[in-house]
Amino acid sequence: MKLVILDRDGVINEDSPHYIKSSHEWHPIKGSLEAIAELNQLGFTVAVATNQSGIARRMYDEVTLKNIHEKMHRAVNAVGGKIDSIFYCPHGPDDNCDCRKPKPGLLQQIAKHYEIDLGNVSCVGDSYRDLQAASHAGATPVLVLTGNGRKTLQTHAKDLQKIAYYVDLFAFVRSLEA
Repeated sequence: MKLVILDRDGVINEDSPHYIKSSHEWHPIKGSLEAIAELNQLGFTVAVATNQSGIARRMYDEVTLKNIHEKMHRAVNAVGGKIDSIFYCPHGPDDNCDCRKPKPGLLQQIAKHYEIDLGNVSCVGDSYRDLQAASHAGATPVLVLTGNGRKTLQTHAKDLQKIAYYVDLFAFVRSLEA
């Protein structure tokens, strides 16, 4: 099985410092939906791993999150793509759970679900914690410069010297075709 794990906010959709709290606030990044469809055409299964601390912060509930994800699924399907599964951490930063990135628990859940070793799996994110989680789980971290990606690259340049980075998700997918 060929698997790619994507972060959600800042990779697939526009991020907000105020959180994406409703399906009306969810807007795809230009080219990201088509990139997911292209991944599928290349034979990849696409999973999403996302921190959603807005639930713990009581900014939205799990029903609202489900509605956001349904909108995302419909949008991806409309361009011929498919997100196979979404794994999320509903905990806050101080909850000390194992699933909140930068800890590897969420990615380990995905590995268990697909019965796959993450050694050959790319995990695409826009934040340092996404990349840390990928490294801790034994996957290949990939940075995109959308969302918080540019800031991540500037802030952690020394730590990211060996990490591949791309202008956006579509550029990452194009690199797989080469």
